[in-house]
Amino acid sequence: MCGIAGKVHTDRTRPVEGSLLRRMTAALAHRGPDDEQFYVENGVGLGIRRLAIIDLQGGRQPMTNEDKSLWVVFNGEIYNFPELRRRLLAAGHVLSTRSDTEVILHLYEDLGIGCLAELRGMFAIALWDAPRERLVLARDRLGKKPLVYAGLPEGLAFASELGALLADPSVRREIDPEALDAYLRCQSIPSPRTIYTGVRKLPPAHALVWEKGAARVERYWSFRFGPKTAAPAPEIRERIRDLLDESVRLRLESDVPLGVLLSGGIDSTAVAALVARHLDRPVQTFSVGFEETGVSELPEARRMAARIGALHHEAVVKLDVAEVLPLLARHYGEPFADKSAVPTYCVTRMAGRALKVVLSGDGGDEAFAGYPRYLPSQMHLLTGWIPAAARRRLAEPALRGALSLRSGRLRGRLFRRWLEAMAPPAKSLLFPEFFPGYRLASLYHERIRRAVDAAWDEEILRRWRGLPADLDDLDAALALDYGLYLPETLLAKMDIASMANSLEVRSPFLDHVLLEYAATIPGGLKVAGGIGKAVLRDAVADLLPPEILHGPKRGFSAPVGAWLRGPLRTYAEDLLLLGPRGLPEFFRPEAVRALWEAHQAGRKNHAMRLWTLLVFEVWFRTWMDGGGTGDSHVA
Repeated sequence: MCGIAGKVHTDRTRPVEGSLLRRMTAALAHRGPDDEQFYVENGVGLGIRRLAIIDLQGGRQPMTNEDKSLWVVFNGEIYNFPELRRRLLAAGHVLSTRSDTEVILHLYEDLGIGCLAELRGMFAIALWDAPRERLVLARDRLGKKPLVYAGLPEGLAFASELGALLADPSVRREIDPEALDAYLRCQSIPSPRTIYTGVRKLPPAHALVWEKGAARVERYWSFRFGPKTAAPAPEIRERIRDLLDESVRLRLESDVPLGVLLSGGIDSTAVAALVARHLDRPVQTFSVGFEETGVSELPEARRMAARIGALHHEAVVKLDVAEVLPLLARHYGEPFADKSAVPTYCVTRMAGRALKVVLSGDGGDEAFAGYPRYLPSQMHLLTGWIPAAARRRLAEPALRGALSLRSGRLRGRLFRRWLEAMAPPAKSLLFPEFFPGYRLASLYHERIRRAVDAAWDEEILRRWRGLPADLDDLDAALALDYGLYLPETLLAKMDIASMANSLEVRSPFLDHVLLEYAATIPGGLKVAGGIGKAVLRDAVADLLPPEILHGPKRGFSAPVGAWLRGPLRTYAEDLLLLGPRGLPEFFRPEAVRALWEAHQAGRKNHAMRLWTLLVFEVWFRTWMDGGGTGDSHVA
């Protein structure tokens, strides 16, 4: 696992400054504390900070091929590289290391960009093809590894994180109002946007090809829900178990020790149990909880660790949130308000002090329909007889209304009831929307409201209309989550929080082979008897104790409401009301105050809205105020 950065100039006689590359990679030191290397030649510069995990000596980057025509820097892990390596050797390639990086180079020699389809794993790749004067950037299918870039007058710059890209003074720091609007809606900024105008995220499953000053972005893989398998349920359960076990086994390839992030839920406990079966030593597990009642899963995690004979580490978080927020702002590089980023940072910090690699249970809910929003509502039971495609067409006016509503909470509730009845998948688009249209209309300054107009509404409608007509409601909801919540919130949160602590996180449930099979499983096996992940529960039943197998879903979260009324109150009040620096440029102070007062008086629960605004203010002070070096200006 690594952090990569680089720049290419249209004028090949103009050198990329080594000092610039060093500034960029210095901003990525947490992603790769083990090594720092560069390639600079003829208007091209590649840099890397390496976290050495596989082939500790031979895997150094940037790496080149025999004639030095190709150079690559790579962040991630290719889990099927041993198989690919054997294939390349049989075809006559000469390989001098045991690293997955070298496999990428030689696959590209044979297949060009088509090599991406052969890779099973997580990756962000930058490859310089000197004979063609071509830079190829690529990101893995689901978006586990981040990659951002900026087209500049002199060429193109890229990096693993925004903070490294912003080390280039050519990259402008101008806030994109439409990206800000998207952030307020769903607490993160979906690709390809970033908070900065002119800076883009490469979307998952895409490659960017830059040649002689021109760039094109193209998709190399699409997730599809194919025909449903007619196999009997026992055979499906066995196939799930085999694929999950294979996925875990592949992710145990490492030249350094590894462990498991253990939450106490079904997904991470199943992963931990399978890891324990493959290792010849006790697996290390890591869990965190909060003192507030109902948030901690520590007892379940503790029991599971004892069941598999793990060396268990746990902590009850008593952190100073006011101290952690600026750290998170510095690493994310843009506003990111998913509240579970705090416990995720805490548990990965604990694990990162002991290990370089852990496995997690991320992806189980998306693969096997574990979220409550996947369950049909009572309203939908009245309309389920109407074909899904017809209901989605009838629901679009309600979806448009629910998104663009500028006033009237009653009308908003009516629109949402209509959506519950006609199109349950819409919940996957609207569930994170903590600021509905009517609240944003009263929160924004008029010039900001005009600037954002209906951009987010149109983005959501574009995703809605892009659903294949033959998908049933459950597959449509899953497809929307694969395209929005999973990459833009869940995976972004985990990568940045873990790599801030120099920790690689591997997710067996996000293996694309497993996901493609899960997409063929009938929805009635995933959601059965009002319970999500039913078929997965059956597939791993022998691994888990009954209290975990049949326990309620709690999620991995943080007690934001209690923080804002307790230990975080003075800090938040100072930043939101008494001395804000970024908020007044975009939001009406009296509207922010009204949210605060209603929440503190207990009249309304505005915890997540206030948290979202607080995270924005902390980010603004960290990156935009006082020079924006990424150093905290929070006082």
